[in-house]
Amino acid sequence: MADAAFAVPKRAMAVFAHPDDVDFGCSGTLAAWIERGTHVTYCVLTSGQKGTHDPKMTPARMAETREREQRAAGEAIGVEGFGFLRYQDGELERSMKLRGQVCLAIREHKPDVVFTNDPWGHYQIHPDHRVAGWSGMDGVIAARDHLFFPEQLNNGLKHHRVTRVLLFGTREPNIWFDITGTLDKKIAALRSHESQVGGRDEFPKRMRAWSKTIGAAWNVPHAEAFRYLELA
Repeated sequence: MADAAFAVPKRAMAVFAHPDDVDFGCSGTLAAWIERGTHVTYCVLTSGQKGTHDPKMTPARMAETREREQRAAGEAIGVEGFGFLRYQDGELERSMKLRGQVCLAIREHKPDVVFTNDPWGHYQIHPDHRVAGWSGMDGVIAARDHLFFPEQLNNGLKHHRVTRVLLFGTREPNIWFDITGTLDKKIAALRSHESQVGGRDEFPKRMRAWSKTIGAAWNVPHAEAFRYLELA
């Protein structure tokens, strides 16, 4: 499916495992939507406390650093809302507690479209990525029906139906979005994650080559591709 056939939503949310996942996965598309008026919020499940090779770095300092970097990355493309659930990096598990928290975030922010990791991705070996994808979709289903987590609805909050989901990190994309005009913003967002990509002079070149490869399959200069699920 070409991006021209996809109606740009008024509101979108990304649910993802670690700070920087969203920027690798879909920040070019989100930046383009924000330029067209979409309100975007992030729901970050872990704090990425273990994302370092520095033996002197503590988990607490790493978590604080990565949360700060994710805010800066989001602000670089115009993201307006951030939610940090602060689970332990590498220890994310599917649970009713996590499902309820994602459900609550969706009900509060009322996105029309949700982005999340593709838990079915072939050879997806990172357990947090798998759990983030399942929990993102589980939250979408729970948020739409009032009998799921009814205690959330006691203070005037309403159930909310998400009708479209886009899975990033997929090996089986069926929709693409041209990010030629926002690739520089995507790279700027990624470079905000200094603890992860700092000191890599070749990084922007690699990102341009990566997006060019994806775009070539769809006959556009640079693209991001997703597995699109349309929900009844």
